Amino acid sequence: MRFALDESHEDFASSIDALLTKSDMPAVIRAWNSGDTAPGLTVWQRLAETGVNGLLIAEEHDGLGADAVDLVVAIEQLGRHAVPGPVVETVAVVPALLAAVAPDRLAALASGTLATVAAAPHTPYAVDADTAALLLQVDGESVSTATAGVQHASVDLARHLFEVSPADVLGSTRFDSAFDLGALATAAQLQGLGRTLLDMSVDYVQQRKQFGRVIGSFQAIKHHLADVAVALEMARPLLHGAALAVRDGLPTASRDVSAAKVACGDAAYLAARTALQVHGAIGYTQEYDLSLWITKTRALFTAWGTPDFHRERVVAALENGIAS
Repeated sequence: MRFALDESHEDFASSIDALLTKSDMPAVIRAWNSGDTAPGLTVWQRLAETGVNGLLIAEEHDGLGADAVDLVVAIEQLGRHAVPGPVVETVAVVPALLAAVAPDRLAALASGTLATVAAAPHTPYAVDADTAALLLQVDGESVSTATAGVQHASVDLARHLFEVSPADVLGSTRFDSAFDLGALATAAQLQGLGRTLLDMSVDYVQQRKQFGRVIGSFQAIKHHLADVAVALEMARPLLHGAALAVRDGLPTASRDVSAAKVACGDAAYLAARTALQVHGAIGYTQEYDLSLWITKTRALFTAWGTPDFHRERVVAALENGIAS
């Protein structure tokens, strides 16, 4: 199976990267942290104009009718730039749910409406329910609109977590596929976050000097950064392979998604820890941009299924004879 991206995927990724590079994302994130979501919503509207919000929405509902591979390509770029807001929920999970229970609401999503969802036990709180225009709750196979309740703190100040209460029932559908899309998209976010953390670390060690030498010339630093680069590169084919399995509806899809979530999460977490090591004390300060990527990595590490849950799912699939 070929996991390499084609030229259209590369061009799509480059267009998103260019848009977000020009958007001064650290300033946007800090504004979102403090409750000023206007700059972030402007970014989201620009993303909607490129088709990101409507990737998994059928053309008949004003979407692109794309697939899981396109989803991974886009979400990885949103992860690279640590875009605030309900990324996974708006682009991946809610479109899958609405397609089954309320397709008449999909056009609004494609045009730029933000949406979020709570689905216990793995996602008990709705991210950014104070900003999203559409809030859903999943209880078993029942999908309802919901209202936001008590807010809970997150290590990532850009993730505003809310308890929810159900309102109107929209319909019933199995949550398995939507959950897999959520875990896959989170893995893609983590892959993007890890790559930026590595880039930040490499840039820093090429400038920071100790004992008259840039610290990037020290063998120990090189080894730490090489370990991160290898971890990220080893996770990438698992991520793309999982996207293909989801796209093609393979029986291994859930197992492959879990493997990708574990690999991308571990690689991004290693990138965060290494970034703190090479930056030293400055890396711990909220004023330094590195902290925005580190805290989001830590929050997403356990989002849409903990590493233990996904490891157990891989083991169970192998024990049940679900092979590639």
